[in-house]
Amino acid sequence: MAENLKKRSSVITDGPERAPSRAMLKAAGFTDEELSRPIVGVANTWIEIGPCNFHLRRLAAKVKEGIRVAGGTPMEFNTVSISDGISMGAEGMKCSLVSREVIADSIELVARGNHFDAMVCISGCDKTNPGVVMALARLNIPGLALYGGSIAPGHLAGRDLTIQDVFEAVGAYGRGKISAAELKAIEDTACPGAGACGGQFTANTMSTVLEFLGISPLGSNGIPATVNEKDEAAFNAGKLVMELLRRDLRPLQILTRKAVENAIAAVAATGGSTNAVLHLLAIAREAGVKLKIDDFDRISSRTPLIADLKPGGRFVANDLYKAGGIQLVAKRLLDAGLVHADAMTVTGKNIGEEAQTVKETPGQEVVRPLSNPLKPTGGLVILKGNLAPEGCVVKVAGHERMTHEGPARVFNREEDAFKAVQQGKIKANDVVVIRYEGPKGGPGMREMLAVTAALVGAGLGDSVALLTDGRFSGATHGLMAGHVAPEAANGGPIAAVRDGDTIVFDIKKRRLQVELSEREIRSRLRNWQPPKPRYKTGVMAKYAKLVSSACEGAVTG
Repeated sequence: MAENLKKRSSVITDGPERAPSRAMLKAAGFTDEELSRPIVGVANTWIEIGPCNFHLRRLAAKVKEGIRVAGGTPMEFNTVSISDGISMGAEGMKCSLVSREVIADSIELVARGNHFDAMVCISGCDKTNPGVVMALARLNIPGLALYGGSIAPGHLAGRDLTIQDVFEAVGAYGRGKISAAELKAIEDTACPGAGACGGQFTANTMSTVLEFLGISPLGSNGIPATVNEKDEAAFNAGKLVMELLRRDLRPLQILTRKAVENAIAAVAATGGSTNAVLHLLAIAREAGVKLKIDDFDRISSRTPLIADLKPGGRFVANDLYKAGGIQLVAKRLLDAGLVHADAMTVTGKNIGEEAQTVKETPGQEVVRPLSNPLKPTGGLVILKGNLAPEGCVVKVAGHERMTHEGPARVFNREEDAFKAVQQGKIKANDVVVIRYEGPKGGPGMREMLAVTAALVGAGLGDSVALLTDGRFSGATHGLMAGHVAPEAANGGPIAAVRDGDTIVFDIKKRRLQVELSEREIRSRLRNWQPPKPRYKTGVMAKYAKLVSSACEGAVTG
């Protein structure tokens, strides 16, 4: 059986001509018996920088145990990872989205270079989640993804805290609403240990996506980072990948159009991050699935918001786990006929079968019944108009404002906008415009949580709107339009906006407009000159030259 399962790795392990390869592998501790088994790559996104990924060595060890028990030989390797929560608001945040491409590229290179028979990818924070799935789609060898799990909430003065509260506390402190001691207390208690940010921010949104795509076993990702069941899930993932290899069940049999539509519905139903739009466009492209930005609005419009999760709701990921987990969300959506029950998963069962295993906790309040949703439609809407001809993304899960009209306050860098908020220069009814922060212009399409959280902390969250060709964190809430395309660096209409121009948001009509004639916009753009590249060499310059529009997923391939 082992020989039949070594169709790829035998190229470097079998026969007298491969003696040099075996000699090198033996120097790393592998034995003849181990090299006779199927070789399973274990892609670990571990770093010791930040809580999201620093516990993944522990999980990788458990995955490898499972692989060995099931008859395989694991070979672990690492990728890069950038912590969004640490780099947010700084120049380093530009590296985050770039890292998604590097993660996918590095996994692909190591797997191809070493002829792995199968793969397990372990992810943690935001860009590692889509990055590992993009790699699995490219390689299309039997494989699965496992998410490291969510952090436990912090506790202070009788309330649960997440990193969102820290960012908003910075805004409150800047406006004199809390003291330095109160800010320090929130900082010291919000993040108590290992795991990704606790709300339905980007990491947990993409964890949900991985389960609804079927590339992670349903229920495995939602197990919190520090509970004992997480180690068991990792061990089982190691055993499961060997079963995938025996059945020759591959990622492209799982990452289908139906799976992608299921994932979009899950994002809408849970009030997930706008980043899911960017990442699912990229994953679909790698999987050969035709997907357009308008598909998100279509699916979200028919999907009720049923999960009461932060940033717009009351609860965190650990609460969802205790209530019944992502399986409970899946069961609700299946009962409503809003997901494709026959979509295959890595367990060998379809998502409809997997969702039947849910055990809903009596009295739980995290996931609403279909008869009483938080909102009748999902959290994502796509706006178009003369400011965003190719579209932009707004999350409406956490607020009720459907329209806004106000004067533009234009900034060409995130730092300048943040400074204006902190200095009290942004007033009620303003529309903050942050441009030249798109995939090419940033480069890297920074998230704007520092600015959006500062607005909320300053008490302006319900009276100010914001639009940008950059991105938002999953922790962002308020009337915020991101991914405005075409971006300013490509001469998009956002480059023509000036201070004082009237900007109109109309969510119901799906419009984002600047009150200018097309003639005036064209006139302004005729005098527009593209900015000089912010980076002239290295990975950032390379990315800026290659990256596509946000409406296409900001991919480089």
